[in-house]
Amino acid sequence: MTAGSGVIHEEYHSENFAKTGGSMEMVQLWVNLPKKDKMTKPGYQGIVRADIPSVELDNNSKLSVIAGIYDGVEGPAKVHSPINMWDLMLSTGDYEFKIPEGHNCLILSRSGSVQINDSDILRQGQVAVFHREGQTVKIEANDDVKLLLLTGEPIDDPVVGYGPFVMNSEEEIKQAFEDFNNGTFIR
Repeated sequence: MTAGSGVIHEEYHSENFAKTGGSMEMVQLWVNLPKKDKMTKPGYQGIVRADIPSVELDNNSKLSVIAGIYDGVEGPAKVHSPINMWDLMLSTGDYEFKIPEGHNCLILSRSGSVQINDSDILRQGQVAVFHREGQTVKIEANDDVKLLLLTGEPIDDPVVGYGPFVMNSEEEIKQAFEDFNNGTFIR
């Protein structure tokens, strides 16, 4: 979803799930828009698993490309600045992933634990954030793991967030609330 110049949305599970319960996994990521695109036309991309291409890796592992490119395979998500969003399902083994020079990079462990760059241990539910220097991330998996590996070209615009709004200044946040309250937020 691109919020842009105004989207009001709500995430919820099905009525059946509310009645019967069960396990649900959800990761919600907010990717900032560059200042020039803040008031772009809002949009929604319905992406289902069948739309997401995968790359087979060693050890019966795979990398699904949600956004960006991996090994020439492009993901379906439309983006406003260069990013990569890779869903990794790794079996026991050593892996090395090339990261675009200068990109911000983070890894979220959805399940399992890994050692990163021969140093730190990342456990389920934890996030590792990397410096912009370097172009590779080494991951050692001692068991089956599920990770999200995200990279993005730095936007370097000021960020001011309040409530559901993310803008570039306090004045813009105040204006967003004023527009929302008087019914002119969605353009």
